[in-house]
Amino acid sequence: MSQDHPAPDLRRALPSVDAMLQQMGDAIVRWGHGEVSQAIRGILTQARQQLDQGHPLLVSAEALQQRVAAELQARHQPSLRPVFNLTGTVLHTNLGRALLPREAVEAMIAVATAPTTLEFDLERGERGERDSHVESLICELAGTEAATVVNNNAAAVFLVLNTLALGGEVPTSRGELVEIGGAFRVPEIMARSGCQLVEVGTTNRTHLKDYAAAIGARTALLMKVHTSNYRIEGFTHAVEESALATLARQHGLPFVVDMGSGSLVDFAALGLPAEPTVAATVTQGADVITFSGDKLLGGPQCGIIAGRKALIERIRKNPLKRALRLDKLTLAALAEVLKLYRNPTTLPERLPTLRLLTRPLADIEDQAGRLVPGIAAALAPRFQVAAVPCHSQIGSGALPVDTIPSVAIEVAPRSGDDGELRGLAEALRHLPVPVLGRISNGKLLLDLRCLAEAAEAEFLTQWSALGEVLP
Repeated sequence: MSQDHPAPDLRRALPSVDAMLQQMGDAIVRWGHGEVSQAIRGILTQARQQLDQGHPLLVSAEALQQRVAAELQARHQPSLRPVFNLTGTVLHTNLGRALLPREAVEAMIAVATAPTTLEFDLERGERGERDSHVESLICELAGTEAATVVNNNAAAVFLVLNTLALGGEVPTSRGELVEIGGAFRVPEIMARSGCQLVEVGTTNRTHLKDYAAAIGARTALLMKVHTSNYRIEGFTHAVEESALATLARQHGLPFVVDMGSGSLVDFAALGLPAEPTVAATVTQGADVITFSGDKLLGGPQCGIIAGRKALIERIRKNPLKRALRLDKLTLAALAEVLKLYRNPTTLPERLPTLRLLTRPLADIEDQAGRLVPGIAAALAPRFQVAAVPCHSQIGSGALPVDTIPSVAIEVAPRSGDDGELRGLAEALRHLPVPVLGRISNGKLLLDLRCLAEAAEAEFLTQWSALGEVLP
């Protein structure tokens, strides 16, 4: 405009905080007066700064209210959000590992919304023991005399060593000094538990005589760690559990096996890579076994300790047990998952972990055929899309070198620009339900093994709105 008619100062058109508050009653009911007031002030400050910088801006009350509502929605967005796991790793540690079956979820809701018998014995009318809700189930399935549970398997190993080996020595093969996710290492857990690690054998070969030579007056127990997250191949030798169990008995020592993942069913019978079962390890002579609940078992995060009753009772009486105990939600979920194992015939269908691992390749191929056209249309013309064979990993340190045939949607930029591909991956992470894949050799792979057919419509609908977040 000319100097005779200067442009209006839009800052004067901005409504006051009080005026906006009067128009946002529903937001105040939902989020509270203080939260809404703070959001309004923030949006008005941003608006003034944008106008000062000469940026065009809608200053109507309606437009500003929409910005405030969006700000409040974003501020209260849960940080723990569902995602589409198309990474190709079924039990993905960073994505929460095992999915729970419907029975477990319903049990968690039931105990979360009412008082429960967590530590109350209805028959005797007095204080009970929280382990009682799962102990008999674990013993039934593992073939042990007793069992207790803590919040994860690292805690289980820690508690066992602190109880049975405090101040003593624990001979362990150099080839089994495992480091698990988050840089937690078996030697460090041993040190923190108050026992002394005695390394025996070599990285690739350990013999029974190595353990025998290490046994002395301060030896507290013998321990074997299942190398579930890596495998040493070639010129190797490891001592069988049965031989170690015999050696331990000869010296009056407990024999402890940390199975890590821990399976309660024969994976080979399901057409999956073989993995030692808990029951088989018990028959090999283990006195105490520790394993995870949220890996191959397919339940909630926890650590299970099973074995001889006398040893389990000692472990249960350790004061640290209270610091590591499970809450009622986890116990409820674990109990329902364990009950599913009583019917092996229906287990692969009812337990999500096994359902995903045993999903027929033909089903995944059919799904890819249904999804590729819609995704290709959403990404045209910048990207080319195709269905390609791939291999899924079991994940969470279980069966590290074994994979399962699967199918992925392969997305590649026609320009060959790696930055464009990474921009797409970032845009997918900002969808209402984030989509997570993996980038390999200049292409984005979306492994479909973990995409439920019931979720296809929601998954595909998001691609039509991808342009709003795609750079």
